[in-house]
Amino acid sequence: MNTTPLLTTQIPQLTFYNRGKVRDIYEVNDYLLIVATDRISAFDVVLPDGIPYKGIVLTELSAFWFHYTSDITESHFITNQIKLMNNDIVNKYKEILQRRSMLVKKVKVFPVECVIRGYLAGSGWKEYQETRSICGVKLPAGLKESDKLPEPIFTPAIKAATGHDENIPFSKVVDLIGKERAGELKEKSMKVYLRASEYARDKGIIICDTKFEWGITEDNRILLVDEILTPDSSRFWPLEDYKPGKSQPSYDKQFIRDYLECVRWDKNPPAPKLPPEIIQKTSEKYLEAYKVLTGKSLI
Repeated sequence: MNTTPLLTTQIPQLTFYNRGKVRDIYEVNDYLLIVATDRISAFDVVLPDGIPYKGIVLTELSAFWFHYTSDITESHFITNQIKLMNNDIVNKYKEILQRRSMLVKKVKVFPVECVIRGYLAGSGWKEYQETRSICGVKLPAGLKESDKLPEPIFTPAIKAATGHDENIPFSKVVDLIGKERAGELKEKSMKVYLRASEYARDKGIIICDTKFEWGITEDNRILLVDEILTPDSSRFWPLEDYKPGKSQPSYDKQFIRDYLECVRWDKNPPAPKLPPEIIQKTSEKYLEAYKVLTGKSLI
């Protein structure tokens, strides 16, 4: 397989819908084709280098979790199999699109990132040190970095005007989308996290935290959308190496964040290039996460 990272796609015969930090999205009839490239971002900036196999890991792992949690919630996922998309144009570009593309239902996405935290890390750890709470959720005194929380908590976020994620209290979610919808997103997010974290722990991975996005159909069905429970949207820690009181080794892009912190980048574009060894190690981490969780190898 070609190990050159795929940084962008061009499918002129399809209507272009949107380009995110990682995904290129096209319209296919009444559906969307989400193509996960090998782009990677850190601190909300897309880096100049791609990570080999990353888009494939994100797509295949999301498909796995959509199936695994389908009894908890409906999702926007239709298929990640090119042959089942029944589209001549998609099939024409299958060498580029296979294993990194999902055909999904169109929905109106809620303007809230539904973050579930089971452990104390990242921005949650920083906020806890200052306020002994996260997003208005009070926590016990004396917790250490990476400690398991008494129970998982719902700590939503929105995109601030600067483009960075901003933690918000649950009351803000209610203001944005209404009490009933806010409660439903919180409940569904928690159920998916609890199911997935129990499964992952049995496989040797701690899901420290994760974020979900949800959308609503024209007939008012709430669907789980975007990607779920991947190294891009979650912190995955090896269970055997877990030791509270410090940051943990991880399968996710925290490895890249740590490198960028060391080179004293100011976190504004343009981002610095990554050394080959950092690119290779990150690719290995993504592939290993998929293998540990699913029991299958992608290469």
